[in-house]
Amino acid sequence: MTDISELQGRLSAALDRIVASVETLGTGGGDTAEADALRRQLEEERMANAQLEERVRSIREKQDTTLGRLSGEVERLSAALSRQEEVSARLARINAELRANNAALRGAIQDGVAEPHLVNRAMMSELEALRAAQGADRTELDGVLDEIEAMIVAAGQEKQDA
Repeated sequence: MTDISELQGRLSAALDRIVASVETLGTGGGDTAEADALRRQLEEERMANAQLEERVRSIREKQDTTLGRLSGEVERLSAALSRQEEVSARLARINAELRANNAALRGAIQDGVAEPHLVNRAMMSELEALRAAQGADRTELDGVLDEIEAMIVAAGQEKQDA
């Protein structure tokens, strides 16, 4: 990008020198062949400058497009990561509850006390843990499907660009 800017600056300086020479020749009544040659050079330089400006515009558009695409990808991946973190936190909380209930149940059994509410709580915690594990699996599968969909969209975009 700096090379293009540098070339554009050099071309602009050359154009300014040519314009100054043409104006000097025009007022001084110098050689018309030389003036014609300078006019041709001026026109060539203007055309080269226009081409460079078009290339710079094209590069900027491509960068903007790429930046927009990457920004969307980052947002999508951030949302997926957030969902995964929520599911993992829920799973960790439920598993901790299940471990505590099982410990209480083991303690009651060791004491020879059969407490139905501890068995009931343990069963409910286990059921919730199974649901959380299923939810984690579903979230993981949704993430995989999202990645596959993103790859399909990217491949379709590349095919259109080609």
